[in-house]
Amino acid sequence: MTAPQIAPVRGEEFPRRFTAGVKNFGQWAEIEPLFLELERRGEALGSVPELEAWLLDQSELGSVLSEEGTRRYIAMTCDTADPDLEGAYLHFLETITPRAKPHWDKLHRQFLASPCRPELDPPRYAVLDRDIENEVKLYRDENVPLQTEDAKLRQQYQKVCGAMTVTFRGEVKTLAQMNPFLEAAERATRQEAWELVAARRKRDRDALNDLFDTMIRLRTQIAANAGFENFRDYQHQAYGRFDYAPRDCLAFHEAVAEFVVPLLRRLREDRRRHLNLDRLRPWDLKVDPLGRPPLRPFSRAEALAEGCSRIFYRIDPDLGRQFERMRGLGLLDLESRVGKAPGGYQSSLEEVRYPFIFMNAAGVDRDVFTLLHEGGHAFHAFATRPEPLLAYRHAPMEFCEVASMTMELFAYDYLDEFYGTEEAGRSRRHHLEQLIELFPWIASIDAFQHWLYLHPEHTRAERDTAWVGLEERFSPGVDWGGLEDFHRASWQRQLHLYEVPFYYIEYGIAQLGALQLWLRRRHDPTAAVADYRRALALGGSRPLPELFEAAGARFDFSSATVGPIIEAVAEALALD
Repeated sequence: MTAPQIAPVRGEEFPRRFTAGVKNFGQWAEIEPLFLELERRGEALGSVPELEAWLLDQSELGSVLSEEGTRRYIAMTCDTADPDLEGAYLHFLETITPRAKPHWDKLHRQFLASPCRPELDPPRYAVLDRDIENEVKLYRDENVPLQTEDAKLRQQYQKVCGAMTVTFRGEVKTLAQMNPFLEAAERATRQEAWELVAARRKRDRDALNDLFDTMIRLRTQIAANAGFENFRDYQHQAYGRFDYAPRDCLAFHEAVAEFVVPLLRRLREDRRRHLNLDRLRPWDLKVDPLGRPPLRPFSRAEALAEGCSRIFYRIDPDLGRQFERMRGLGLLDLESRVGKAPGGYQSSLEEVRYPFIFMNAAGVDRDVFTLLHEGGHAFHAFATRPEPLLAYRHAPMEFCEVASMTMELFAYDYLDEFYGTEEAGRSRRHHLEQLIELFPWIASIDAFQHWLYLHPEHTRAERDTAWVGLEERFSPGVDWGGLEDFHRASWQRQLHLYEVPFYYIEYGIAQLGALQLWLRRRHDPTAAVADYRRALALGGSRPLPELFEAAGARFDFSSATVGPIIEAVAEALALD
């Protein structure tokens, strides 16, 4: 398989200027002279216009390099079994990225030392200045090879998971393609599907544990090299979490335990009662509790794209046109298939400034919301296309997820593009129930990571025990009797633990923001959508609390915010 045929390498809207002479951004010999030229200019920046032009040239170089790496990553995840695509990605990862990092660090230090820096317009450059200062504080030469090795291990996780298939009733299926069978009305079918997937995951359990053990050692060493006591504190600073600290995450865990877990317990008890079961088992959590047939919104990925396109047009015509632009450029890879990496993501092609969406659709209700979610990320990328500074085309992750999660909720009124009236109501209710399931899962994953990296010398048995303890705290009402072995390792299915450590609390923070926007839209749809789009256009040019405020939400994830929002969701569940 070749790389997806997506937007042209050199777009007319954003032509190359500083990097125009380079033919191959996969060859370091062609890239290095650009860094050396920027470093030469960085020694003699004599005015604010010179400094700003220098920053723009850095943004162009960063954009082109980012897109080169992103295209290779997309191609590799679309077909993890192709050795050529894997080799091309690893070449960039091992040869280009590590060599570029010391040069970026030198450029950052030149910026901080520039006599023109204090003369820059504070409203325009304050966030960039803060972020560069933070990167310089964290950078260590000795961490470059460790970070490269960590990235290679992440790719190995993709490869292991991408190769997971099962044979179900005579047909080979990916794990994503097994999801519809977990919604089957026949309990024996659900159990058979669940046990088959669990057994397949178990075959690679040791391999995934080996990867994770190595990752923890590498990450702990990276933190120590940078002067941190643990990787948790290092990673919080590396993510630029200037507006909250680990203690605030712990407060979120407490708020979820106080307000969400009791509601989840009631919902699961209702489910058990409606299913007329003595106990809920892991394969009973996705079936319709009233015995109705599973929601099947589409049969082909193209139908999924068409339906979501119509929803986007109804929310805002500009959003619909943006999504259709993506379809026309081949910027979607939606269907699940053997060899494809797991999960879903939106990634930006920074030179042409277009988004790309990857997912594993299997024809279930959740797929609709996944594409709506990734569409929200894509609209964020579209909103920041005019921004010349690469750093400002990316908001903090906590707000990036507001963009995506809000789109899921804004679509509630338009689910008739996939369903009749009754089924649309079922889908909305199911989605709200899944939000109540999500908050405790987020708390579990985040709390697990705190434990992992504050106890880096733990054994595998201790790790599994810690996980089960968190499951008992945050996931009530499920009987794992006789399945304890599977339960202990169920954390391995969460790819964020491997690929983006500590990137998960953002979903909880953002979901609270998205729910605030949804509640506001129920009273004033036009203003809510307008504020949403206005906030997206700010990109990363403002601090996190200001981005939330611009969208019409409060940046807070303590009990004071969690309690009233969960109460509102509970009321909606009672009324829907």
